[in-house]
Amino acid sequence: MKVLIADQKLVTELFTEQDAIDVMRQALLMLEGGDVVMPLRSLVAVPGGDRVMALLPSYVGGLAAVGVKVVAAFPENFGSEYDTHQGVVLYFDTERGLLRAIVDATSVTALRTGAVSGVATDLLARSDASDLALIGAGTQAHTHLHAVAAVRKLSRIRVFSVPASSADEFAERESHLLNMPVEAVGSAAEAADGADLICTVTTSAEPVLRSEWVSRGAHINAVGAYTPATRELDSALVARARLYADSRKSLLSEAGEFLIPKGEGLVGDDHIVGELGEVLAGKAPGRTSPEQVTLFKSLGLSIEDLAAACHVYQKAKKLGVGTWVEIGGQHFGGAA
Repeated sequence: MKVLIADQKLVTELFTEQDAIDVMRQALLMLEGGDVVMPLRSLVAVPGGDRVMALLPSYVGGLAAVGVKVVAAFPENFGSEYDTHQGVVLYFDTERGLLRAIVDATSVTALRTGAVSGVATDLLARSDASDLALIGAGTQAHTHLHAVAAVRKLSRIRVFSVPASSADEFAERESHLLNMPVEAVGSAAEAADGADLICTVTTSAEPVLRSEWVSRGAHINAVGAYTPATRELDSALVARARLYADSRKSLLSEAGEFLIPKGEGLVGDDHIVGELGEVLAGKAPGRTSPEQVTLFKSLGLSIEDLAAACHVYQKAKKLGVGTWVEIGGQHFGGAA
């Protein structure tokens, strides 16, 4: 049986920014519709630091797909030649359980995460929002910049990162890609000052964005932290904001941004306004005032990876591109 092997180059060719936003919008609607099985991710801690191996399984009935992303998250890769996330997405059909595709997870994770924040920004940010602050200057900063630029017309872009050289390099590179100035600044407070769009895309375990730095009417995508003990936003900011999740179950179990202020008695479970899929379906309200601060806490969902892998597979099959190899399929040893 022919199985697609999709490397980073093929993924980026077949899963464009607009493709990713459209596919993620549909995946979130399918989650809201309920024809999804999605256990919480399993994490294996690698001794010696904050390195983890994560397994994210899921089933999506609307795609007739079941699969798993296996990814190693090694934050110390930041600044090296290697991305912080390494792995693959395995996509199987639900008719016979046949493996259909092995897809690079580094590119899928980067693109689908940025795209979901693009969906959130489109749903929750003010229609005239145009001043973007990026805190962090890695892969996710790149995909978030381009996803936000796909849904809002940007007039100003500032980036802060540690070390400062990474912000300088990011600003120079992205200025050329977007053909508009990207400014590297000296602090997170300076980046956020007056911004109405903010993305936190760091590997920090402690808050990098504080409430007093955030203007009324801003929309925030909080992306980098993904465990109960880590967060990028301080408690006062979370308590002040209208909070939205990709998955309520995931947020209640995994998001330090929510669990830490909840433990401090500042917020309860009712502080969660809704999931993005509920807003898309008209079952939860979005922004109701230009003065509100809206917050999307991104944790990343396995159905997003599976939807991306299905899209890459179907497009590669239609166009007759990619590397196809014989793996499994028939009964081993001959007829049963």
